[in-house]
Amino acid sequence: GEVMHRRLVAPRARFVYRVFSLLLDVDELPRLGRALRLFAHNRAGVLSFRDRDHGARDGSPLRPWVERHLARAGIDLGGGRILIHCFPRLFGYAFNPISVYWCFAADGRLGAILYEVKNTFGDQHGYLVRVEGADADGWYRHACDKLLHVSPFIGPTARYAFKTRVPDARFFVGIHETGPDGPILVATHTATRRALTDRGLLGCVAAFPLATFKVIAGIHWEALKLWRNGATFHPRPLPPGEDVT
Repeated sequence: GEVMHRRLVAPRARFVYRVFSLLLDVDELPRLGRALRLFAHNRAGVLSFRDRDHGARDGSPLRPWVERHLARAGIDLGGGRILIHCFPRLFGYAFNPISVYWCFAADGRLGAILYEVKNTFGDQHGYLVRVEGADADGWYRHACDKLLHVSPFIGPTARYAFKTRVPDARFFVGIHETGPDGPILVATHTATRRALTDRGLLGCVAAFPLATFKVIAGIHWEALKLWRNGATFHPRPLPPGEDVT
């Protein structure tokens, strides 16, 4: 797929990077680690997923952590599926600016979405949204205040508007960021879904051998260009006191 960012304030900028990502059932992670040669769970591998990169970030399983925050919001999935969309570790390294948890009730209905955002300073914050239903075209739209400082070239006061749909043959997540003076940024992640097989993973690694390194390198390269073009630098404030709101 592709990740696109378009900055709507001066200095204006736009970039598109080709990437690959994984959509995983959190309950299937141990089995996938045994069934696939190129995918490792909580151990070293060409492609790997480590629980400590997400959730509580202490290596504990993800489902109890997600369910604990769902319970705080009064949401009970009744044991329904939880999918996570993220970048894997590639040759031991990954950075996920945003990971998305799709939380389904036992009857298959989407009950909540959790957006897990990280910044390059090592901070993480989750935005949990109760899902009431999609519009006539199958889109889910919701908004929340931005609480975690992400880019030093965007001020701390802003609001996110999300647009997404349940992943099927295509994947899409869009974010519009708006500040006190109007729109600031549009970011999208689009992708085509393929079966999770060793052959498919090998194709991804061959096509994008440095994909996860490109994510963090791209972030700093684009930041350097903004700085050179005169973007205002905003110091990093303290992260939110809670890990999920």
